[in-house]
Amino acid sequence: MSTVTRRNLLRGGLAAGLGTAALSGCSIADDGTSSGGSSGGGTTVTVRLWDDTVQPAYEKSFEAFRAKNPGITPKIEMVPWASYWDKLPADVAGGTLPDVLWVNSSNFGVYVDSGTFLNVGEELSDAVGGWQKTVVDQYTRKGSLWGVPQLSDAIGLFYNRQLVQSAGVEPSNLTWNPAGAGDTFLPAAKALTRTEGARTQYGFNAAYDLQAIFYDFVGSNGGRWQADDDTYVFGDDEKSVAAMQYVVDLINRDKVSPSAADTNDNGDFSRDQFTQGTMALFQSGTYNLKNVADGAQFEWGIAPGLTGPAGRVLVTNGIVAVGNAKTKDKEATLKVLEWLGSEEGAAPIGAEGAAFPAVTAAQQTYLDYWKGKGVDVQPFLDAAAATDVMPAPHGPRAQTGQAAADEVLEEVFLGRVPVAQGMKQAQDAANAAIRG
Repeated sequence: MSTVTRRNLLRGGLAAGLGTAALSGCSIADDGTSSGGSSGGGTTVTVRLWDDTVQPAYEKSFEAFRAKNPGITPKIEMVPWASYWDKLPADVAGGTLPDVLWVNSSNFGVYVDSGTFLNVGEELSDAVGGWQKTVVDQYTRKGSLWGVPQLSDAIGLFYNRQLVQSAGVEPSNLTWNPAGAGDTFLPAAKALTRTEGARTQYGFNAAYDLQAIFYDFVGSNGGRWQADDDTYVFGDDEKSVAAMQYVVDLINRDKVSPSAADTNDNGDFSRDQFTQGTMALFQSGTYNLKNVADGAQFEWGIAPGLTGPAGRVLVTNGIVAVGNAKTKDKEATLKVLEWLGSEEGAAPIGAEGAAFPAVTAAQQTYLDYWKGKGVDVQPFLDAAAATDVMPAPHGPRAQTGQAAADEVLEEVFLGRVPVAQGMKQAQDAANAAIRG
């Protein structure tokens, strides 16, 4: 199972996919102690994840934790993405929530509002300055932070070195503009698109992909998707509509990207085209880096994401570890959370190269790992450090709202509904959904 389908947090339920480890969803450790319980003078703190590719890094981190905290045993519990968000409300209602668990931005607001999680901003206030600001901002609600930043996704532009050189394209500073003035990207994408018999080489991966594509185009055109009160505003925002029109035109008018019939229901289609050498430019995130490194049998590189009229305004997105407000051992749970937010605790995540840590002092380990593989990931680090970013989905019913919008917007990408009309319809559907 690909990493993109496990951690592309904004697409298909605002994350999509599942880990391959089909482990139990119960909160019982191997020694029989319950979540947050004590046994033999020690305490077991359960930590729930959904991504088995990162599990080895967490195991290594917790080995070091146990050496320094012999009375506390963190116990990893893997719950596949396919059942993760169905299990969460059941556990909250049944009192079986683990002590620590991952959440994403689309599924944390409602639980914050109901008092389910510990207030990290108050409990671990001294540590907040060491965490990636965009992730801290993303999980700040009601004036406080509700989770310890763990992973961060940043966007860059993968490119096939041979294809761009053959076409005379310099990928490091491509600019797009719906008005046409100064647009260097569209001519480049056209030059990189070729059809020979049944084989098509695509220039770019325009697709219905919130995280890698249209959130970034909307942001780089100065548009908005949601307002501060969580309502959706994209259908009434001229800059958002213009950005989406540009993306849809790349598919249906300019033919520089695959058909939406191929990409709407297959989040890996464009990635596979790139790794197979039949796509020249592939805008995506850190979540796809290992996939590209493992799959591409050609020379490739990473450039900064595309720049629009408002600059290079890309979406950044993160995962946090939250604490159960009803944990049986609050002190032990906070010790584990504090560890996960420390350089030593987060370093194994970056050192394995599987994920980009949101603890800033640990991000160098990620850079070093990929440097050892001959890959310069500086564009990702620069994107993660940017202060001008496109906000990820937010609000207690963001997943419900986006799901309602998806039904219409997928038709827009297929060319069956005009862009402006479809975005207005999608906006209205999303707002009706979050109102319940």
